[in-house]
Amino acid sequence: MPSSESLRLVVVQEDGSPSESGVVVPSVGLEVLTSTASLYRRVGYVPPWIGYLAVRGTEAVGGCAFTAPPAANRVEIAYFTFPPHEGRGFATAMARALVEVARRADQDVLVTAHTLPQGSASTRILRNLHFECIGPIEHPEDGTVWEWHLRRDG
Repeated sequence: MPSSESLRLVVVQEDGSPSESGVVVPSVGLEVLTSTASLYRRVGYVPPWIGYLAVRGTEAVGGCAFTAPPAANRVEIAYFTFPPHEGRGFATAMARALVEVARRADQDVLVTAHTLPQGSASTRILRNLHFECIGPIEHPEDGTVWEWHLRRDG
């Protein structure tokens, strides 16, 4: 099993391209880059509250992002591991890295996440990273989801 410790975040630039040349992006990753550029057009490109590719060596293994810059002192994280890299610790490493980016930028921002309202790999990741499930909410695009908050001692 590869080490997620060698994972690094590569900025997805405003035009949707990786900030580093030579990154090998699978076809599903190309869709993520396009979606990230679209997200920037809706919510703005405000580093560090942006999208990133998770890269190991030269290969993109996933993508992660802040869904928008902080509002009301809250910021939401999202992460996605590309097949066939699931189950190797990359999603945990991405979520942890986003929390670190948020803490470096603003110690007081509340880091949140949303999951489907059922137990899953993502719910285990969030619990392991000291997030608490606040409960179900109605998301305007996704319907009923569970909202998670990073504990202040997390």
